[in-house]
Amino acid sequence: MNEVKKKLLWVFLLTLSILLVACNEDKNTKESSTKEPETTEGKDSAELDEVQELNLVAGAEIPSMDSVLADDAVSFNYLNNVMEGLYRLNQENIPVPAMAEGEPEVSGDGLTYTFKLRDANWSNGTPVTAKDFVFSWRRAIDPETGSSYGPYMMQGLIKNATQISMGEMAKEELGVEAVDDKTLKVTLERPVPYFMSLMSFGTFYPQNEEYVTEKSNSYASNSDNLIYNGPFVLTEWDGTGLSWSLEKNATYWDAEVVQLDKVNVDVVKETSTSVNLYENGEKDRVGLSGEFALQYANHEEVIKELKPTIYYLKLNQERDGQKTALSNVKIRKAIAMSFNKEDLASAILANGSIPGDFLVPKGLTFDENKKDFRDINGDLTKYNAEEAAKLFQEGMEEEGLTELELELVGNDSELAKNMDEYLKAQMEGNLKGLTIKLIPVTFNVKLDKDAAQDYDIQSTGWAPDFQDPITFLELFVTGSPQNNMSYSNPELDKLIDLAKNELALEPEARWEALAKAEKIIMEEDASVASMYQSGLMSLQKPYVHGIISHPFTGDYSYKWAYISGKE
Repeated sequence: MNEVKKKLLWVFLLTLSILLVACNEDKNTKESSTKEPETTEGKDSAELDEVQELNLVAGAEIPSMDSVLADDAVSFNYLNNVMEGLYRLNQENIPVPAMAEGEPEVSGDGLTYTFKLRDANWSNGTPVTAKDFVFSWRRAIDPETGSSYGPYMMQGLIKNATQISMGEMAKEELGVEAVDDKTLKVTLERPVPYFMSLMSFGTFYPQNEEYVTEKSNSYASNSDNLIYNGPFVLTEWDGTGLSWSLEKNATYWDAEVVQLDKVNVDVVKETSTSVNLYENGEKDRVGLSGEFALQYANHEEVIKELKPTIYYLKLNQERDGQKTALSNVKIRKAIAMSFNKEDLASAILANGSIPGDFLVPKGLTFDENKKDFRDINGDLTKYNAEEAAKLFQEGMEEEGLTELELELVGNDSELAKNMDEYLKAQMEGNLKGLTIKLIPVTFNVKLDKDAAQDYDIQSTGWAPDFQDPITFLELFVTGSPQNNMSYSNPELDKLIDLAKNELALEPEARWEALAKAEKIIMEEDASVASMYQSGLMSLQKPYVHGIISHPFTGDYSYKWAYISGKE
């Protein structure tokens, strides 16, 4: 075995151990609550209820069901349940072959992956072929498409993706080829230790060229203008509405595993309303926060999870072509240190979230000794009202200001509004001369404001796209489509580039570079103000089984869920 293959094998085994450790930590969290994930494996069909229907709530509308254009957690959650890529996260959160049939053949230099596809059909009966992956990936990287995730996920990874996204090469030059209908060859720019987990992510799902072309601008505009290759099909979704359903996909290659016939979803933004629907038996699972989390903390039907999702404030340094006061690093640091994160997590959210004095979450990635990456830097930019006031005054003097009004754009849910009110009170109380104007908007509007960089401060969050620290850190390199706040640091850019290239197969040195990058983002530059790592507390009916929680790709899979004991 040559040296490159040895390194790739070692890194793959490390990645696998990371997945297993993360899975075990998640399992331990669930064991401390009242329920564990269950599956239908070994389940006698006689024990299943005749009616296999699950009723859920969602906190926001679905922004997009076009896997090429989707760039948010809500969209990817439902895409994960109606579409399928080469790989899928299984019940243990390990990426396993899905549209791929078995493991790929990997070249000695780790740059070429050849996948064989299984026999599978779209929901309209059309076979899923290698050409569907080629079309979708090319569409995602084509600058004319306007995908934000295509370039973000493929640049510097898939051969020629960077040049294509910049308009310097034709999309046909992308390193993906349909050798034949059942053989897909992918060529990389560099060895990528987490490549297989990427293959389960929504941006890499296939799309049928004939169908997409026929539908043109109507494609994915509603549930009737989509075809599906995953466990379910989407129904009763008009593209903007507050309700939709998932129905079992009879053409899915693994349909015999799917027990649910239907999942009904309604958007409910008030926790009180969700809880009432649950208590009345109209919903089978609802999230808890604030006073309701405190009230139901010891309820026998509560499930608790710590998710690898970080919520933070983006601090926009340029708006309408003009530098803002947030271009001053002292003002940014002051804001980052001005609010009590412990109280935010324990009193306002009260759902198992923890203070987030960091960017890369706890429990996401581990080294070969099972040491959490989070342990390298520990906590960064802690709450310090006195130091925040001092830095703010210095920054204001440097900018020639005595008063400053900033808009804080947040979601319009009940929980988000409560959180933003708390942040406003903390910031205004600790930073003399600061006024915060709250702008609650729908999720879609917030995404539009982010893309247009039309905000001062924005409350947002990020869930990992794969299990590696770089999924959080590369958001803030110069020109990243996820940056959108005019932040730039050449040293950060260099460290991320090193981690992607020269250090790709040197785990220890790579982690040191990534840890330094996190310090630059959070501590030296205070480009964002981290708030908390998300915890989830939910009420779930005892007859609901097998909902699988994922650390990335989509929040939940319903493929293995079933109803038993309700009737």
